Amino acid sequence: MATAEELAKSQREISVAEFFEKNRHLLGFDNKRKALLTTIKEAVDNSLDACEEGRILPEIIIEIVEMSEDRFKVTIEDNGPGIIKKQIPKIFGKLLYGSKFHKLSQTRGQQGIGISAAVLYAQLTTGRPAAITSRTSPSKPAHYYELHIDTQTNEAQVVKDDEKKWAKDRGTKIEVYLEGSYQRGMQSVDEYIKETAIINPHTTIIYTNPKAEQFIYSRATDKLPTLPKEIKPHPHGVELGMLIRMLNNTETKSLQKFLTEDFSRVGPGTAKEICEHAAIPPKTSPGNLNREQAEKLKKGIDATKIMAPPTDSISPIGEALIEKGLKKEINAEFYSATSRPPSVYRGNPFVIEVGIAYGGDIPADQSVTLMRFANRVPLLFQQGACGTTEAISKTNWRQYGLSQSSSSLPQGPVVILVHMASVWVPFTSEAKEALAHYPEILKEIKLALQESGRKLGIYLRKKNKVSTELKKRSYIEIYIPHIAAALKELLGDKGFDDKQVERMLREILESNRGKLEDMKFDPTKNKEFDESMALEIKKKEEEDDSKEES
Repeated sequence: MATAEELAKSQREISVAEFFEKNRHLLGFDNKRKALLTTIKEAVDNSLDACEEGRILPEIIIEIVEMSEDRFKVTIEDNGPGIIKKQIPKIFGKLLYGSKFHKLSQTRGQQGIGISAAVLYAQLTTGRPAAITSRTSPSKPAHYYELHIDTQTNEAQVVKDDEKKWAKDRGTKIEVYLEGSYQRGMQSVDEYIKETAIINPHTTIIYTNPKAEQFIYSRATDKLPTLPKEIKPHPHGVELGMLIRMLNNTETKSLQKFLTEDFSRVGPGTAKEICEHAAIPPKTSPGNLNREQAEKLKKGIDATKIMAPPTDSISPIGEALIEKGLKKEINAEFYSATSRPPSVYRGNPFVIEVGIAYGGDIPADQSVTLMRFANRVPLLFQQGACGTTEAISKTNWRQYGLSQSSSSLPQGPVVILVHMASVWVPFTSEAKEALAHYPEILKEIKLALQESGRKLGIYLRKKNKVSTELKKRSYIEIYIPHIAAALKELLGDKGFDDKQVERMLREILESNRGKLEDMKFDPTKNKEFDESMALEIKKKEEEDDSKEES
């Protein structure tokens, strides 16, 4: 029987790099195909964030070279602001190192794991170091590093540290060798890059795949997204444990000051009201509060009506640019987009945006193509586990002209794009592949889907009406000569011959053609029809919602 002393000898601290070395599936490296995609995704996310923060229109070069069976060299290069020399080993060689985890503002990366995890995966599968080149200014040299990650210490092991000539004035390039698998399809690198180009219409991407085929995704706008501002936590999003930590760490001298300076949307009057509800004097020192008093404070916060957090911490894409992004990469006959007003979950502001493309080259004999995004990043895996999929499945698409089985995705030639922008996106796992099922988020997604769905429904009903009327016209045109002869016979000899009667009938028929053609090719024509159809569809939506609630 082992003693406690003997068992204690076998216990030791585990570094985060060591943990993910054995649990790389948690970060999206659970198979070779996904590992190749995840590596590129993490590097591209970093490049886009860096360019936007530096107010530079992104130009990203991605190259995948097949070195041998299941072995690839991946290179990602950007034109961003670059990285200063001393930060390079930490950013690429240390897990959980970054500037975004504690910031409450919209960013693609959050945890400081992504790119260093890609370096770790490459190291595990090929044993080769990652090569990083970065330059911050034309007047400064480019720094070149080759490095490994020491998994026991979670620190970078620098293999080579040098300066080199580089044609770029500024930017960053990373090269890694890894085990992977390249395949085309919905969960491929190709699809990820296409969707990234759609949701980031201000970006140019030059992509060379392992078959040496090059694709250029040109930007659709020269306007950079608004830079999100950092905000402080909102009181309604703070849990008790976090509140206790904040009370212990604050530099403020009174509880009232703590509430007004360490939180957003809390003024002196609101702070006093919170203290009254909590039955704690406003001048109490925050560090002197015990757990019971902290719990009272939390209840006081919950009992106080506080203005929603500011929304300048998020940067939605906007309806016009969503449509531009879809039109740039998808050939369809109809497009619509909806951007909802900001909403809040757990004190975190967020915006839901939806885009729909219908017809054209989109396949008709399958379920709709669903594109899910969070903070401008495509989510290609775990579609079935995502809150977005649930919201789409629970929306009644039959009222918008699509076929749908009960509680499933609709069928038809449709692409549905759903984007969530937030200061903190609630993912279901560290791999950041699916949205959590928060009721507030699902409700906003459904409302946005209904708004865009109504536009699609109106278009399809208008299209069906035009098709039906044109079919009737074709029948009438067939029988015009017979009708003209019959009218001539009924009217007798009134100075009209058969040809004149036939010509007059055709003129009457033609007088309505222009209106029909306008409706066929321009969905904005015939506002009265649109309004009546919108009311009819809205009524059906309300009936569905009341059934769902009951």
